[in-house]
Amino acid sequence: MACSDFDVVTVEAEGKLSMSNVSTLRLNTLGRIKVSIAAMLCGLLLAGFAAAQEDPNRVYAGRSTVYQDLDSASLESTTTPDRIVEVTRSNVAPTEVWRALEHGEKVECLSCIPQVSKLLYNDNARTREIAAWWLRRRIFGVFGPGQVYDQTVRTLNDATQPVSRRAAAAEALGEFLTSAGVKHVARAAIGDASPVVRLSAVHALQRLNSEGPAGELAMAMGDADEQVRLAAITAAGRINTFTGGAALLDRLNDASSTVRVRAAQIVGQLRFVAAVPALIALLDAGNEGSAEVRSAAAAALGFIGDASARAAVQMASTSDPDRFVRNAARFALRRL
Repeated sequence: MACSDFDVVTVEAEGKLSMSNVSTLRLNTLGRIKVSIAAMLCGLLLAGFAAAQEDPNRVYAGRSTVYQDLDSASLESTTTPDRIVEVTRSNVAPTEVWRALEHGEKVECLSCIPQVSKLLYNDNARTREIAAWWLRRRIFGVFGPGQVYDQTVRTLNDATQPVSRRAAAAEALGEFLTSAGVKHVARAAIGDASPVVRLSAVHALQRLNSEGPAGELAMAMGDADEQVRLAAITAAGRINTFTGGAALLDRLNDASSTVRVRAAQIVGQLRFVAAVPALIALLDAGNEGSAEVRSAAAAALGFIGDASARAAVQMASTSDPDRFVRNAARFALRRL
């Protein structure tokens, strides 16, 4: 339809207007306004198209004006395949690697994949994460038999590989976000000889939103390494479904006060009613020497909201020797 097809209808009203005349006039006026706007928009589009035909560069004049005082290197542009390969081979700043990969998110480059896959084992954690992020967006060359994903699985499962490479492989499997990796990182979370690898595997389980096919996340809560236990407890509060409540309860009696604090925080977050008796015991200064643990226990009881804890929380709010614990108990009372 050409813009000339939009005709403006003129309505004239002569003499005395009847109600029907007024209604007709009002409707025709609205119609005239709508048609006029459509004609104006059509004209603007045709004018813009004609200008582009005369001078293609004119379309970008606005962009040039806005950014004319900025360094062109600071403007975003799609990364070329050659640039992706270059940043993986050269000794460039990590931020340059991140920028190249992020701006090359949709660049299909089969020759880039082997180079980027080397970054999965880079010393910089952020670089490893972005490399996995870029690789998981590839259509070919990553998830086929013998490709990058399979190579990463083999690295994690190979006990002869250095600890740093096994740990990086576990992280990568988490970032690839495919459920096929759950069984591998779950096995490493409880079975690898190195606590560094076990820690990375627990983080990967959290990233994959899984507690493991056999409840390996709950098993990791009993790990000999404190950092692994802390990571497993934290992951329990992050995944959608966690069924290892008994293991979480056990951590309320952990030898580490840091672990007890984290366990109290997570049972409170999960509104775990079965934890109320243990939390009440932790709230007693005669049983628990750490004020931080007692404070976390008070807050957890408030979140759970079980009325049976009110008397213990009330007592802590007035008699606990630490003012931070007393304050936490007062806040908790508002929820009970």
